[in-house]
Amino acid sequence: MVRNKLAAAFVGFTTLLTATIGHAADLKIGVSAGPYGDILKFAGEIAAKEGINVKVVEFSDYTLPNAALAQKDIDLNNFQHKPYLANQVAQRGWDLVPVAPSIIVPLAVYTSKVASLAELKKGASVSIPNDPSNGARALHLLQKAGLIKLDPKAGVKAAVLDIVENPKGLKFKEIDAAQVPRSLDDVDIAVSTLNYAVAAGLNPKTALLSEGADTEWGLWFVTRGDNKDDPVIKRYIEIYRSPAVKEFIAKKFDGTIVASW
Repeated sequence: MVRNKLAAAFVGFTTLLTATIGHAADLKIGVSAGPYGDILKFAGEIAAKEGINVKVVEFSDYTLPNAALAQKDIDLNNFQHKPYLANQVAQRGWDLVPVAPSIIVPLAVYTSKVASLAELKKGASVSIPNDPSNGARALHLLQKAGLIKLDPKAGVKAAVLDIVENPKGLKFKEIDAAQVPRSLDDVDIAVSTLNYAVAAGLNPKTALLSEGADTEWGLWFVTRGDNKDDPVIKRYIEIYRSPAVKEFIAKKFDGTIVASW
């Protein structure tokens, strides 16, 4: 009896999806290169059991997943935090909206030169991402470490020019986010996003300092404004934000990536 009810529910759900979108329930999801895609694919395997065919498309450049979404080459992306999205929308005028939080991927401070941040000497060099949102994020992490102080008015838009106290006289090098972890030979510390750090062979467990669960820069699922109520997207996100996927994240990433639910 229970099995028959489940089968009927599945058929009903699949019929609803087909009737709503007019074709098979296919879903293309964009993601930046790195470990995030593994989670999307795992959720996709579960979604496939409900007739949702998920294709995860990886991009090597931060700007591409939003451009692809705006151009309708993909249906959804999951690689960015809200400050980054807000900056992209303001610059390019895209109708892109956040629909649900996904994971917290801590930004962290890496080094090959010192054993602790306390060992940094006067005039030490620091590389940070040169995009406005992740640059601000890096500066806030350094402020949390007590290395600098930012103008409170700057908020999530903080830039190097908003540093009001820099007791160690840190010298900042703003470079492409993908190149930050590869700059370790040339700087004393590098503040890198996790996906590029892992791609460069760094172990997040060795970072001198990482963001906590209270970060304002958790990742979100983003889609177009005309697509935000799509039933396939809603169902996939429900599957992604499930206990099974949370357990997968905990086992695979050992605390270096944290579920937001």
